[in-house]
Amino acid sequence: MNDVSLPSQQSYVQPKTIEPQTPPPAPKHRPWTSTRVVGTTWLTLWIAAGLGIIWFLLNSNHVALVFGGEGLLPVSITHNATFLSRYGEKFISGFFVTLQLVSVSMLLGVLLSIPLTIMRMSKSRILGGIAYAYVYFFRGTPLLAQVFLLYYGAGSFREPLQSVDLWWFFRDAWNCAILAFTLNTAAYQVEILRGSIESMPKGQWEAADALGLPKWLTFWKIILPQALIVSLRPYGNEIILMIKGSAIVAIITIYDLMGETRRAFSRTYDFQAYVWAAIAYLVMVETLRRAWDRIEDRLTRHLKR
Repeated sequence: MNDVSLPSQQSYVQPKTIEPQTPPPAPKHRPWTSTRVVGTTWLTLWIAAGLGIIWFLLNSNHVALVFGGEGLLPVSITHNATFLSRYGEKFISGFFVTLQLVSVSMLLGVLLSIPLTIMRMSKSRILGGIAYAYVYFFRGTPLLAQVFLLYYGAGSFREPLQSVDLWWFFRDAWNCAILAFTLNTAAYQVEILRGSIESMPKGQWEAADALGLPKWLTFWKIILPQALIVSLRPYGNEIILMIKGSAIVAIITIYDLMGETRRAFSRTYDFQAYVWAAIAYLVMVETLRRAWDRIEDRLTRHLKR
C-alpha cells in the first residue's frame, strides 16, 4: 500500500480583520417644492378641521377639565351632555335601522340580479330587451324619484291594489323603501355581474365544452365563482353607495339614522346632531371598507405570489 500523506493542518482564521464599513450618507434635505407645499397645506387644514370638530362637540356638551381635588391625578372632567343623554339611544336605533335597510336590500338585489343578468346576456331579443329596459330605467332615474313613485304613487292605485290584496304592502313606508332600494341596486349589480362574466376568457367555456360539460353547469360551477371574485371591488363600492343613499328614506317617515337626526335637530336646533350623523356614516363606511378588504384578500390569496 502506498503511504498517503495527510494534509498539513491549516488555520481557518483570517489573518486580517474585517474593517468596519462606512455608514451610509445622511439623507439629503428634501426641497420644498410646490407639490409638497400644497400637500402639507391640505394635510394641515384637514388636521385643523378635525380638531375643530372635536372642540365643537366638546364645547356643545360642556366638557371641561377641572383641576384640583384629591387623588393621584387631581383632574376631573365635567360635562352636561344633555343632547347625547336625550337622543343617544335614538341615534343608535337609527344606526341599526340603516344597517338593516341596506343589508336586506343588497341581499334581495343579489338574488334578483342573477336571473336578470342571464336575461341580459341571453340571445333572446325579448328577454334581453326586458332586462335592458329594466336596467336602463333604474340606472337612469334618481333613487329619490323611485322611492316617491312607489310610496306616494301607490296611493293613486289604492283600489286596484286592494282588489289584489297588495295594499297592505305598499301602504307601509318600510316595504316601499326596501322594494325601491332592491330594484335600484339590482340594476347596478346586473351590470357589475355582466361585466365580470364577459371578462372571463373564452377558453374557460371551450375547455368545459371539450370535457362534455353542459353550459348551465359550466356557468354555475366555473364561470360564476370566478366572476364573483372579479366583481368583489365593484360590489363593495355599491354597498358604500347604498349606505350613503339610504339617507333619503327619512323623507318618507322612516326613522333611520338620518331620520332620527332630522327629528333631533327639529326639536333642539342643535347643529351637533348632523355632526354625529356624519361621524356615524363615516364609521359605517370605514368599517365596511376595512372588512371588505379583508374578505377580498382572503378570497384572492391564491392569486397572489
